Amino acid sequence: MVCARVIFLLWIVIGAASCSKEVAVKPGWPTATQENKPWSRWWWEGNALTKEGITAEMEAYKKAGIGGLEITPIYGVHGYEKHFIDFLSPQWMELFLHTLKEAERLDMGIDMATGTGWPFGGPWVSDEYACRNMYHQVYEVKGGQSLPEKIIYIQPPYLRAVGNQVYEFNDKPTPENTIGQRSIKEPAPRIDPKKIDIKDLVQPIAANKNLQALALDQVQFERSIPLQVLMAYSDEGKSIDLTRQVDANGKLNWTAPAGNWKLYAVFAGWHGKMVERAGPGGEGNVIDHFSDAALKHYLHRFDSAFKGHDIKSLRSFFNDSYEVDDARGSADYTYTLFEEFTKRRGYDLREHLPELFNKDHEDHKRILCDYRETVSELVLNNFTLPWKAWAHQHGALIRNQAHGSPSNILDLYAAVDIPEIEGIEPLRIKMASSAGNVTGKKLVSSESATWLNEHFESNLSDIKIAVDRFLLNGVNHIVYHGTCYSPPNEPWPGWLFYAAVHMNPRNSLWHDTPALNNYITRCQSLLQSTRADHDVLLYFPIYDRFSTPGKEMIEHFDGVGKQFENTAFRDGAEYMQENGYAFDFISDKQIENSTVENGVIKTEGKATYKTIVMPHSEYIPLWTFAKIISLAEEGATIVAYKGLPTAIAGYADRTEKENQFHGLIDRLKVAKSESGVREMQVGKGRIVVGDDLEQLLSFIKVQNEPMGENGLQYQRKKDVDGNIVYFISNNSEKTINAWIPLQAKAGSITLLDPMSGEVGKARVKSEAQTTQVYLQLTAHQTIFVKLYPSSIDMPDFRYWQSSKDSVSLSGTWKVTFTQGGPSLPAVVQTDTLKSWTQFNGDIYPIFSGTATYTLEFNKPAQQPQQWLLKLGKVKETAAVYLNGNYIATLIGPAYQVAIDPVMLQNKNILEVRVSNLMANRIADLDKRKVFWKKFYNVNFPSRKAENRVNGIFDASHWKPHESGLMGPVTLQALVAQLP
Repeated sequence: MVCARVIFLLWIVIGAASCSKEVAVKPGWPTATQENKPWSRWWWEGNALTKEGITAEMEAYKKAGIGGLEITPIYGVHGYEKHFIDFLSPQWMELFLHTLKEAERLDMGIDMATGTGWPFGGPWVSDEYACRNMYHQVYEVKGGQSLPEKIIYIQPPYLRAVGNQVYEFNDKPTPENTIGQRSIKEPAPRIDPKKIDIKDLVQPIAANKNLQALALDQVQFERSIPLQVLMAYSDEGKSIDLTRQVDANGKLNWTAPAGNWKLYAVFAGWHGKMVERAGPGGEGNVIDHFSDAALKHYLHRFDSAFKGHDIKSLRSFFNDSYEVDDARGSADYTYTLFEEFTKRRGYDLREHLPELFNKDHEDHKRILCDYRETVSELVLNNFTLPWKAWAHQHGALIRNQAHGSPSNILDLYAAVDIPEIEGIEPLRIKMASSAGNVTGKKLVSSESATWLNEHFESNLSDIKIAVDRFLLNGVNHIVYHGTCYSPPNEPWPGWLFYAAVHMNPRNSLWHDTPALNNYITRCQSLLQSTRADHDVLLYFPIYDRFSTPGKEMIEHFDGVGKQFENTAFRDGAEYMQENGYAFDFISDKQIENSTVENGVIKTEGKATYKTIVMPHSEYIPLWTFAKIISLAEEGATIVAYKGLPTAIAGYADRTEKENQFHGLIDRLKVAKSESGVREMQVGKGRIVVGDDLEQLLSFIKVQNEPMGENGLQYQRKKDVDGNIVYFISNNSEKTINAWIPLQAKAGSITLLDPMSGEVGKARVKSEAQTTQVYLQLTAHQTIFVKLYPSSIDMPDFRYWQSSKDSVSLSGTWKVTFTQGGPSLPAVVQTDTLKSWTQFNGDIYPIFSGTATYTLEFNKPAQQPQQWLLKLGKVKETAAVYLNGNYIATLIGPAYQVAIDPVMLQNKNILEVRVSNLMANRIADLDKRKVFWKKFYNVNFPSRKAENRVNGIFDASHWKPHESGLMGPVTLQALVAQLP
């Protein structure tokens, strides 16, 4: 089979004839910038850093090809308590400013989390500004009577702490048990750790000692919570506001008029969510995300810390997902809720508390929808946009993970400078990238390779495949998750984060990460310099969810999950994703800002689309539906998949809006009906209705890219000159060697291989409406395919096929262990390639690091046009050298590379420098009970249950992971594949 490295090797054809009509094209990649390179989250554990340590780490990241770092302070490390530095303190600012200065020297970018851990919060967030939840009680009173009971609500106590196992400490240090400035007993976890009792905590939370060890996640103290509203409703439909008639002791001074009355009391509780994984000086309440006053108070702490300092080189502030409700109950209230509701919805929610809280009421869905829409707007207007304005005042951007918010996340992503996604589901990723495409964002980032596999079991190929999933779904700015600061002299494996692939210099694969980072850099250099070229906008019918009762008063949004099961929206999204349609999601707000030019829909970010697919929904805002009709009148084509909306969302002016809604529908007359498709002319445009999305899209001449039939996925974009660029990935486990049809026309095509950097003119077949390009791709290989309207003048891309000649490279291999630990094993000479864990000796099965395999061989008698060096089985990465010349670094899954025959001498030396996983050395540490899992808070949980002992990751039962070069190693002769 043809190899990935060979397939895209650039051959310069000397003296090739060129047509006079050909356009000269300069091959190559855009000049790499720091934003083209991958970035990484950089955890500052305990903020226990030194300037020297910061500089050393940043230089290592720079050398490996990292373009920037995001500083996120996080929980501390046992034994280093005396070195903890409080977040935003003068000491912390000194370290931060040193980091900015070093980043400028190294041409690296720096982002900073607006807090420690997540979400926003800290010790300066008092109860007044903390996130809140809503309680309500119902009382009944008959006419002429007074309420005998008090209007009070005692919030029950609740405590949730991380509850991880921690290690016992000993006041009397011994040399073998001394860690930093503290000492420990035998390094074993507590089998039955003492549980925290809420009675042992004091208010406010910041007043408690040793918050790092407590690792509090949610705290609700038992206390009386303030009454917000008391409304009385009669059986005749009257309502009375009794709030001011309740005294300080909860007594209601009111006698009910004639009739039967129900009293609804709303109380403002304290949700109690604490900052998760908080660093020193960052422990405390999470803010009320619905309150602009709470945000302003929160950010004032940063203003005070930054005062008098130059932070202009900071690129952006960062928010790590909403996650307020990663706890019991929902933060579903703010002190100004009722005033905000009246301002935004045009009526008083206090008049409709029975409808809000009673799921059986006929108007419940509509009142609930208005309440949730209000909450959604508060997250946007009282948190996201003011935070953005504040950051801009400091000369910085904002990077935001909107998922998990009780809001239309498309609008939250659209509102920020750099939308960022977390999670691996394609339709979830597309929530952020769609907002970026629709609004014209330069960058869409991703928290990448989070919890990829079990700890220490992810290789660089795994990370590349994970990265490719983001790139294929619209991300163009990879942020690894991530790397921890670790003191320079800290014993291996140093400081680590609990949910990461450990992309740091202590990783035994680190020396080969430049190959992966260079790959990502090339990909992003093209993806960041192009714009999405998509056909379809899929309307996100969030008002159906706003109107759907649930266990909680609010609902949180991540992507197209279970909450959208059995809906036309999810069916449509999954169908288009699986069948190769180029589409983006669009929100109501984004539709409102769209226009039509010559039948093409243009969004606020100047992206163009052929149609909007409006999946059937039960509810839709009148203004959205009216805008969609208006777009059709102006010449747009609208697809109503599985039917038009049923009703108008919300309660305000319901009758009038319903009349307008039905008036709009009554104007839609079927002009043509065929094969299940009903077409209705609307002004210059049309609306087509049907139940088969493939049929509907075909009817309006929107075609998919059929390359999915070959196991390929793609992202289609356009460069500044209007040339179409495909990023294509072979996501199958088989090799592709075929003509691939494209829906775009081209006079000629170039291929750009982001792994090798090679570029060349492709083989092309043009047909009436499509173009076919010949591709040869190994499993999980990617390629850029760039289309030009006319013939271009550049070196041809050469395709190869295997001949019958193959030479086995056998003999005596010398295996020299060059770096790693716990110590370097002795040199081995072997005639049989096998995992080095099978070599004789106790050190080999526990070694993690690099070994150089050296073989001397004679020049083969055959003289092919090209050799393909095939290494066979490799665990895990391989840097190849021939006669002292570097050839390539191979990260898999295919371990093969092209060798020019002229490089071979009569006598040759092949060197293959193989690095394995961290796993074997880690397993040895656990078997010997070495104290390395010494982190506060979550303290290193496992990803898989079978690796969990007493709540902590444990690898002591692991068998040695295969390591090294296992072959067989061969030279495969290749011949040029003729057109």
